[in-house]
Amino acid sequence: MRRITAIQTRRQVLGFLGGTTVISLIGCLQRKSAADSSIQALAPKSSTCLVKPEQTEGPYFINERLNRADIRSDPLDGSIRQGVPLRLVFQVSQIRDKSCLPLSGAIVDVWHCDAEGIYSDVIDRSFNTVGKKFLRGYQVTDGNGTAEFITIYPGQYPGRAIHIHFKIRAISAFQQGQEFTSQLYFDDVLSDRVHAQAPYRKEEQRTLNREDGIFQRGGEQLTLQLTQAAEGYVGRFNIALEQS
Repeated sequence: MRRITAIQTRRQVLGFLGGTTVISLIGCLQRKSAADSSIQALAPKSSTCLVKPEQTEGPYFINERLNRADIRSDPLDGSIRQGVPLRLVFQVSQIRDKSCLPLSGAIVDVWHCDAEGIYSDVIDRSFNTVGKKFLRGYQVTDGNGTAEFITIYPGQYPGRAIHIHFKIRAISAFQQGQEFTSQLYFDDVLSDRVHAQAPYRKEEQRTLNREDGIFQRGGEQLTLQLTQAAEGYVGRFNIALEQS
């Protein structure tokens, strides 16, 4: 398990797209994307699936091996991270015979900061949370290709737009192999509304999507469409993997 033992901030990874991809991430959409033509060329011509961009893993991925749907709690002390509830649903598919078919058995990891912009189990120049594991976890897609999480709407990490990290591994064990890593984003107007509530730390100079260098590399294709629920929001994200 990799752990950060030295101070490292997101500013050190802005502009860096990490890792070599051995599978492609493709979104099952019914309309044409505004994606770069060189990216679109990777999608099957007769398929409605369009490529989604990979984005940097960032410095804070840790293979915690926490198999759980509700990632709000800290297993260390049972405390719950407070914030606007968010139900996050991944629908994972694979490209087969130029069609999107459900992909079962894929490992989907999610990690992000809390309402105050703090990540768990890392050392940052403004916090040390080593040993804590809140807002981290994975689920394995079911027979319908679905993986679902209960979390909170993320806070703001300095220098970044509001985002959630995710990693999909089309393998049956925690071993180095085929994987795809990217980030999910949120509408800025909605983020302003959410962050005006407690316990979110309101920043006068919050980084907007258009000001985030990583968002500029395909973030529009990775922006969650949220619907309001009885408590908080529901975000669904349809994606597909194509083995190279």
